[in-house]
Amino acid sequence: MKRFGILLSITLLCVAFSAYADESVLIDFSKLTADSENGENTATLIDFSDKAGTSFSDEEKAHMKTSLAIQNWEVVLASSSRTVLNQSLSYTKEATVGQNAKRFPNEKVLGIRVHFPEEPFNSWAFVKPPFEIPAYMRKTQVNADGTLVEDETDRQGTKFDGYGVVKNVGVIKSISVNVYGSNFPNGFGIVLKDQNNEEQTIFVGYLDFDGWKTITWNNPNYIAEVKNREVKKYPLYPRASPMRKLSGFMLYKDANDEGGDMITYVKDVSIVYDKAVLSMERDIDDEALWGILDKREQARRTAEFTKLGNLQVLRYLEAQKMHKETEATAAK
Repeated sequence: MKRFGILLSITLLCVAFSAYADESVLIDFSKLTADSENGENTATLIDFSDKAGTSFSDEEKAHMKTSLAIQNWEVVLASSSRTVLNQSLSYTKEATVGQNAKRFPNEKVLGIRVHFPEEPFNSWAFVKPPFEIPAYMRKTQVNADGTLVEDETDRQGTKFDGYGVVKNVGVIKSISVNVYGSNFPNGFGIVLKDQNNEEQTIFVGYLDFDGWKTITWNNPNYIAEVKNREVKKYPLYPRASPMRKLSGFMLYKDANDEGGDMITYVKDVSIVYDKAVLSMERDIDDEALWGILDKREQARRTAEFTKLGNLQVLRYLEAQKMHKETEATAAK
């Protein structure tokens, strides 16, 4: 009887914990493979051809799309380290795990190469997506002609949910990253942004190990005992829309560490968190009626996509020049 009472207490504690805690995958790079003819990821594809102006043909505009495909991610070095050589040797690639690997066999992962300065001073590298991941964008479908059409039934804007965005996030309990180390002493961090557009950089751990490892950051300020928490009531829609989205990863070099090339791979990121509200289902679909969350983010998204569109158009033009020059050289 005593044993039964202990088991019952443990069960009740687990149920109480699960009532407000949840775990979600923030991003999984095995789902960000290039699955279209133009080397983009269909699920996260966005179109910036409307930012290109009228001087481009329809054929050229058809190529003006980008996505969260692994090869589109960028590495930006600290300004003190951003020489032409260091920056040109710092980039990302889509990598495939070997079929005989103990973890993640045959899966695609984010490969990162950073060329740190060899001089003895602190430095960092920021690995970021090709654009700021939108939190409330509707899912899209690709037509036969390559154009994107929004899914009108996606009222909550879930296009990037699980692709760098997790919603209904209260207090974060822990963050875990599956990362591949090669005994480099560099530090690894993750940068998150919340619904108020505020960024938080979290140091997760060091990469001084060999092979795959799950490194975890545990929130030191997390209060596990419900009776010790400050209990309040908060207004719901549109205020109860807390979320976290991925801004990128940080790689750190200490002044005492050797510079030059460092290589690592990232498989996925998951977070354990308290739910902001127990259920997002309500009698009235507030967002469908008012559209406040979508409009609130629209201004930021428009400005971001305009800047992105201009940059991508310039890159597209530069790539066209390089392609023609290569063809001409090869023909000689």
